[in-house]
Amino acid sequence: MVNHENETMRFTKQDFAMVVLGMLIYVADIGADLWIVKKYFCEGHYLWCALILTTGLLSSVVIQFFSYNWFKEDNPANLNWILLLLHFLHAGIFTRYWFVLKYGYQASFQSNSSENTLIDGSTRIIHKTSIDAMADISMLRLFKTFLESTPQLILQIYILMTSDNCTFSQYVSIIITFGSISFATLDYQVALRKSLPDKNKFTKIPSKIMYLFYKLLTLTSWILSIALVTVLSTTFALILLLFLWFGGIVWVLKQHTEFCKSKASEVVYRIVVGIILIFTFFNIRGERTRIPMSVYYTIRVLLTLAIMCMCIFWNSLFNGKIHWSTVIIAVILTLVLGIIFLFVYYGHFHPSIHYAQDVVNTSDVVDGPGGETQETCRIRTFLMQ
Repeated sequence: MVNHENETMRFTKQDFAMVVLGMLIYVADIGADLWIVKKYFCEGHYLWCALILTTGLLSSVVIQFFSYNWFKEDNPANLNWILLLLHFLHAGIFTRYWFVLKYGYQASFQSNSSENTLIDGSTRIIHKTSIDAMADISMLRLFKTFLESTPQLILQIYILMTSDNCTFSQYVSIIITFGSISFATLDYQVALRKSLPDKNKFTKIPSKIMYLFYKLLTLTSWILSIALVTVLSTTFALILLLFLWFGGIVWVLKQHTEFCKSKASEVVYRIVVGIILIFTFFNIRGERTRIPMSVYYTIRVLLTLAIMCMCIFWNSLFNGKIHWSTVIIAVILTLVLGIIFLFVYYGHFHPSIHYAQDVVNTSDVVDGPGGETQETCRIRTFLMQ
């Protein structure tokens, strides 16, 4: 069991490079949002400008809220007014990037990180600290993906469908955003398995490809469907999203989640998870998902078919601005392919998240300076897949 755990709890140079890349993408995304806001403001599209600012601000507030609370839970003795000020100024995420880069550099470059060498003692603690810090960032980025990037993508598609003048850059931006959202879910899945020593690692390239296409295609189909509904009726689209959000929250409440230590934080967490469930499926309690996932995607298929029927019946409302029949074909095709990739992934490429595992020998586990015997990584009670 030591060898399995040693293989899992290792922060590599590749992990360090991915953290650096993630930070650069985060900064670039902020810059792109500001550029788009300026563009729409100068063109007089104040509503679009306000919507982008609202989603960006909401996402940032949630990220800072959880980031500061996690600092408070992990290091209550080290909290100071500077850390609070940084989070108040929406710069808390960069504090987390600083810590993961600091410890990650020590783990991947300064310590003996050879894959054939066992890591233990203080070296092993540095590796685990780096991996846990990376997992925290991946969770925060997941919040950003579904609180900001996904709603903004729907807005982009809506603008594309309702505008008379469409540019090549708009199409490229939408395609890149679809890819970045899917990659964010994949990155989270990799961080999830890496941070939990009793789970099979997500290292096989075919598994990552299958998972990526499953998420990309199902998300593409659903986001296009929501955009079509928004073109038909903005009011109906809002009602649909609110209904799905309410359904997601009801399911979260039935799961009796215990992710946060305070009731207020748990309420915010459940609200945010309800928003995430509007767009994609996640296993909230890390339990078997066959029945919940089957119900989730059955509802998704039925809703998509209902939306397609609405679009065909009220096709005159599109006013010839888009080739609605092409979009409908794209929605159905990506949905079918996404479901196929889902079955193939879980049938042949899943890293066996629910496989029969040997009980970890607690004497092999080192969790912090005190050598605690219980796994305390918060990602264990977050969102599984």
